[in-house]
Amino acid sequence: MAGEASGDAIGAALIEGVRARCPGARFVGVAGPKMEAAGCEAWYSLEALAVRGFVEVIAHLPRLVRLRRELGARFLAERVPLFVGVDAPDFNLGLERWLKHRGVHTVHCVSPSVWAWRRERLQTIGRSVDRMLTLFPFEGKLYEDAGIRVDYIGHPLAQEAATLASRRRTRETLKLASSTPVFALLPGSRLSEIEMHAGLLIATARKILEVRPDACFQVPLVSRVTREAFSRALHTFGAEGLPVTLLYGHANDALQAADVALVASGTATLEAALARCPHVIYYRVSALTARIVERKLLLPYVGLPNVLAGRFVVPELLQDAATPANLAQAALNLFDDSVTRRRMDTVFAGFARDLAVDTGALAAVAVLDELRSAGVEC
Repeated sequence: MAGEASGDAIGAALIEGVRARCPGARFVGVAGPKMEAAGCEAWYSLEALAVRGFVEVIAHLPRLVRLRRELGARFLAERVPLFVGVDAPDFNLGLERWLKHRGVHTVHCVSPSVWAWRRERLQTIGRSVDRMLTLFPFEGKLYEDAGIRVDYIGHPLAQEAATLASRRRTRETLKLASSTPVFALLPGSRLSEIEMHAGLLIATARKILEVRPDACFQVPLVSRVTREAFSRALHTFGAEGLPVTLLYGHANDALQAADVALVASGTATLEAALARCPHVIYYRVSALTARIVERKLLLPYVGLPNVLAGRFVVPELLQDAATPANLAQAALNLFDDSVTRRRMDTVFAGFARDLAVDTGALAAVAVLDELRSAGVEC
């Protein structure tokens, strides 16, 4: 069960790792294109779960409740011995708890950000999962202290981390001149994020062009739906003439080719770091959601590169600070500051070294061990 593009990639790595050891395994659930390509039978597309925030989810709540009830009944009817929820904790943990109480073994892959906020969720997680699979080394102790079985599996993006040479090659492949200022604009993977961020990024691009009229912009979008939404925004804001290239997927290419990126907070910020792309983190949600989150935050930063570094490495402009003027100025400052970009590059290269393990293999070992605990041998 995955709910967005990053979870789709992790789920695909897990499926491939299990299939290498247990070729007859069958996978069903909510999946994206990568999980489907790896062999998962998609009962629903991951777009079904692509909802964010607190206030924003209310309009979708009846549909999500029906979906969770239907999936739970279908998993029981299929006599599924093991459920793996990939990220999407607000949806998956409830389903995991329901299934666990009915004898299904449950694994959750990708720890919720309990190290950043809502640490009280550890009690709920313990009632929901038999095992947690974490992407980052520092997460394990929290679960061990809470009595939850935990396995570190690393992050699959780290195995594809960029080098300076690969960044040059990517730029050449995309036919971007070395003298052209290239900015990557990442609005997020969910449709709701496109709706919130597209106008902001378009206005930011216009301000960057006022200072750098030779600049161009790469905008990777994860699905046909999100690409169409961004195209509509370009039309709505009269921006069809901007030097913007919309990419279907290829976020890694856009980031490796860019001099600077503006990245919506989330897994894409780690992807930017592993692409060794200097970037600025931004995000907007409804005002009420922002107030709820702010009261519960345990750290002064939200971006994964800053969390991993334990300090501010990447600038963050959130909510009211995320204006076209501020984002454009931050991106242009970074473009002009070669010293800061080199410092970022050193930190980002360290992330790649620390996280580069065989995620699929480690996840497969943990999943198959849990399957044996459920009385099923491959």
